[in-house]
Amino acid sequence: MYRLTVRDHVMIAHSFRGEIFGPAQRTHGATYVVDVTFQRRELDDHDLVVDIGLASEALKAVLAEFNFQNLDELTEFQGRNTTTEFMARVIFERLATAIQLGRLGEGAGGLEAMTVTLHESHIAWASFEGPL
Repeated sequence: MYRLTVRDHVMIAHSFRGEIFGPAQRTHGATYVVDVTFQRRELDDHDLVVDIGLASEALKAVLAEFNFQNLDELTEFQGRNTTTEFMARVIFERLATAIQLGRLGEGAGGLEAMTVTLHESHIAWASFEGPL
């Protein structure tokens, strides 16, 4: 399996509901380093997994929706805890849609799987992986 990873970051604010979250129930900020790994069995006709420039642009566009936002204030997340795990899935779904819409180029049609990893710190991160 071939893999290609692009990286960016996003700065958000949010809070969590539930005693399990302790002090994180209060509004706090997070800066996530976001890695997206694209996977396929065979390289495309240009010997690429995916166009790295288009992949980077697509990731930047998805993250721009959340950058410098308080996630608690976004209607789509009302009633949800926007945990690192939850946000990895959200970003995965938005990038999967971008692939379907052709925003990562014609060769992206051969992608088989993708993993989105949000690094909350140097000692903690969460991922969501799924087929495309």
